Amino acid sequence: MTDTSKYHLPKGTSSDGPYDLLVTPESAGWGYSGLRILTLRPGGTHTLTTGDSEFLVLPLRGGCTVTVGGQSFELDGRTGVFASVTDFAYVPRGSVAVLGSAAGGTFALPSARTGQGGLRARYGPKDTVPVELRGAGNCSRQVNNYCLPGTFDAEQLLVCEVLTPGGNWSSYPPHKHDEARPGAESELEEIYYFEVGGGERAFGYQRVYGTADRPIDVLAEVRSGDTVLIPHGWHGPSIAAPGYDLYYLNVMAGPGQDRAWLICDDPAHGWVRETWESQTVDPRLPFAGEEAPR
Repeated sequence: MTDTSKYHLPKGTSSDGPYDLLVTPESAGWGYSGLRILTLRPGGTHTLTTGDSEFLVLPLRGGCTVTVGGQSFELDGRTGVFASVTDFAYVPRGSVAVLGSAAGGTFALPSARTGQGGLRARYGPKDTVPVELRGAGNCSRQVNNYCLPGTFDAEQLLVCEVLTPGGNWSSYPPHKHDEARPGAESELEEIYYFEVGGGERAFGYQRVYGTADRPIDVLAEVRSGDTVLIPHGWHGPSIAAPGYDLYYLNVMAGPGQDRAWLICDDPAHGWVRETWESQTVDPRLPFAGEEAPR
């Protein structure tokens, strides 16, 4: 028996109240990472109480206004996840934020349970988001590094997006980050939220597998709106079926106070990285003409 049904959350199966998706540390059975997906109708508003967690407000499609702590941030947003990167807002723990959208839209609210907090609410401009092209050949993908060490300050939260052209593999070689090994690996819980280009029948695949000491076995066919929880273990590949571009939002957090993202490749497959030196980056990247360093 596999763990797919436990860790794969098909679209609509984890909705709650105003949220299309609600993942909390309690519902996931871990300690730190969370994600909410919120859809606002035109003219709609939503009040977000952060409690003991810090949040980003990250538009998936559409824009909104975020009012928090006497400040108001206008997020222009975007027309869709494959169209461009987006601006975003950071909302610290212990805050009450009001989101309002004149035209309506869908917004990701990634979160991380934090300790003492102390950061202020801030605006993240679109033009400061580092866009990276990673891998080569059929392992080429685009990574939008919103909230990682060195790109945007947070207490515990790490957030990025990965866009994979149809037929390519990403999150590959398989890697893990479930042990605290200074300088080598950090302990982070991870959430993958998927969208797939190409209509309702479009799909991709996500693999997660464990070690002898900590087994886990997930092989999920994913569609737009699906989520996969990764408490531990090797994760990858994320497979974009031919003809269907694959998007996923990564949300990570853990107990380490240094907020590091350190990964360890599966030694059986790590050699694949060496092959990229003799290959070129997929010419379909970057998406929508976004400039990216190579």
